[in-house]
Amino acid sequence: MFLMFPGQGSQKPGMAKDLAAAFPAAREVFARADAALGAPLSTLCFEGPAEELTLTHNAQPALLAHGAAVWAVVKDHVRAKVVGAAGHSLGEFSAYHAAGALPLEDAVRLVRRRGELMYETGVQVPGAMAAILGTLARPIEELCAEASAQGVVVPANYNNVDQIVISGEVAAVEAAMELAKAAGAKRALRLQVSGAFHSPLMQPAQAGLGAALSAAQWRAPEVPVWSNVTAEAVGDAATARELLLQQLTSPVRWVEVVRHVAARFPGTTFVEMGPGAVLSGLVKRLAPDCTAVTCGTVAEVEQLLAR
Repeated sequence: MFLMFPGQGSQKPGMAKDLAAAFPAAREVFARADAALGAPLSTLCFEGPAEELTLTHNAQPALLAHGAAVWAVVKDHVRAKVVGAAGHSLGEFSAYHAAGALPLEDAVRLVRRRGELMYETGVQVPGAMAAILGTLARPIEELCAEASAQGVVVPANYNNVDQIVISGEVAAVEAAMELAKAAGAKRALRLQVSGAFHSPLMQPAQAGLGAALSAAQWRAPEVPVWSNVTAEAVGDAATARELLLQQLTSPVRWVEVVRHVAARFPGTTFVEMGPGAVLSGLVKRLAPDCTAVTCGTVAEVEQLLAR
């Protein structure tokens, strides 16, 4: 069993409300998260409003808390089966928490700070992101290099072979979108984000994130966590901190993460811990020989425990 934790975009009002109502362990996670932040994160998750929940500094701790709540409910039943974990962008922090490397309170405060820094940087250094969908006749790296005549633009998320997100300065992102359409992209869509995440434009946030990472109480993960930056397994705290800092300005290599895990653990079950089914949908295409299931609601928890 391999654990996966989603990133921003999977949050929605009502998330984890049924879990907290049904399981004391889930309620405790949200109570601890509220106390750690000194704010009613649980109310925001359970009730919204959506526009406030979607703000970067709220969405990140909300998603981590939901993943942590699911893990708290199922861990005693499935821990012995877990061979590793990974998360998409923000979700990598959730993965380290589930792997025992990062206490809940530290994890929640850390991703709150990460969200604040990313938002502040996006205000100071405006940028954009866009999803490029479909098979391209030219490599996305080549298109970004050509569009860089207009400013900084880089691949930010390698989500699937035909789904790549680019990030950078607005004019350069728009130029890359046009080049992608000319190269055969089915669609090129601007994303509703507050900054150019996973690009060099996030560099001003690195000092603050580095300080926050150092302030947290880290331990070596009990199971390997696959890094977004290297697509390889991480087994020690120092490397984890360094790669999570690099992740801020580096692309998310999700395609490689999934394929590396599937090659190392043939036929394993990938379990998406938290709201939605984005990552499990990607696994079904990237590793068709493996099983992918979701685990974010009471019904899904019960299905997992019955496996």
